[in-house]
Amino acid sequence: MQAVDAVIRARLYSDVVLVRQVAEYIVQSGGKRMRPALVLLAAGALGYQGDRHHQLAAVIEFIHTATLLHDDVVDESELRRGRETANSTFGNAASILVGDFLYSRAFQMMVDIGDMRVMSVMCEATTIISEGEVMQLMNCHDSDVDEARYLHVIRSKTAKLFDAAARLGGIIGGASPEIENGLGKFGMHLGTAFQLVDDILDYSGSEAETGKHLGDDLAEGKPTLPLIYVMQHGTSEQADCVRAAIENGGREAFPQVMAAIRATGALEYAEKAAHAEAELAIRALDSLPASHYKDSLLELPSFAVARNF
Repeated sequence: MQAVDAVIRARLYSDVVLVRQVAEYIVQSGGKRMRPALVLLAAGALGYQGDRHHQLAAVIEFIHTATLLHDDVVDESELRRGRETANSTFGNAASILVGDFLYSRAFQMMVDIGDMRVMSVMCEATTIISEGEVMQLMNCHDSDVDEARYLHVIRSKTAKLFDAAARLGGIIGGASPEIENGLGKFGMHLGTAFQLVDDILDYSGSEAETGKHLGDDLAEGKPTLPLIYVMQHGTSEQADCVRAAIENGGREAFPQVMAAIRATGALEYAEKAAHAEAELAIRALDSLPASHYKDSLLELPSFAVARNF
C-alpha cells in the first residue's frame, strides 16, 4: 500500500495548481482503501511478482475518488470521512472538473500498462458505474422502489468497482477464466455487503465514527433497504410515514422514521442480507489456491459487515 500511495502521489501531479489541491485533498482525507487492496491481494494470491499491480491499484483508487467527487456534488453532501467535502471547500465546478481529470489520468495509466483485457474490464466497469449513478438519481424520492431495484443500483454503482479491482489482480496474475470469474464474484458480493452496511450505518451509526451526517440518505430521498423493508412489512401508518419521507426528502421526519425502522426490525433484516452477501463472497474464492493472500481476502467480508465506520 505504501508503493501504491507513492504511485498515487506521483500521478496526481498536474501543472494546474487547483487540480493538485483538490485531488490531494480528497485522496489524503482517509478512506479504507479496500478497492486497491483487492488488486494487490488478488495479484499476490496468484504469485504475481511484478509492479504493475501498484499501478492498477492506483487506477482503481483514482476511479473511486472521481466518483466520490461527482457523488458529493450530485448529493449536495457537506461531510465525508469527518471532513468537509471537496465541493464544500472548493466549489462544485472544481470538484466535477477534477473528477474528470482523475478519470482521464486513470485511463492514461491503463494505456501505459498496455493490456487490452485490463482496458476492457475497466471500460465496462466505468460504464456500469455511471449507469448506476443515474439509476440512483432516478430512484430518489421514488417510494415505489423495491428491493430488486435497490440491489441493482448498488451492484452497479458500488459493487462493480470491487468486482473490477479483484479481476484486475487476477488478470495481471495470469488467472484462468474460472479463477478470474471467482474473483469478480467475490468482489461483487463483497461490494454489495459493503454498501448494505453503509446504508445501515446511515440509521444506526455514530457521526464521529462514520464521518458523515446521520440521515443523509433520508434527506436526499434515497429509498435504501431499511426503508423499503418498513414500507413492505410495517403497519400502514409506518409505511405511510416512510413513503412521505422519501417523497419529500429532508430530515423533519427522521425521528418517526427511526422509530418505524426499530419497530419493524428493518436494520436486522438488512444486516442479514449483508451477511448473506459476505458468505457468497467467501464461497466465490473456493477455486483460488491457498496462500496468506487468500487468507487476507477472506477476512474482508467479515470486516465489511462488522465495521461501524
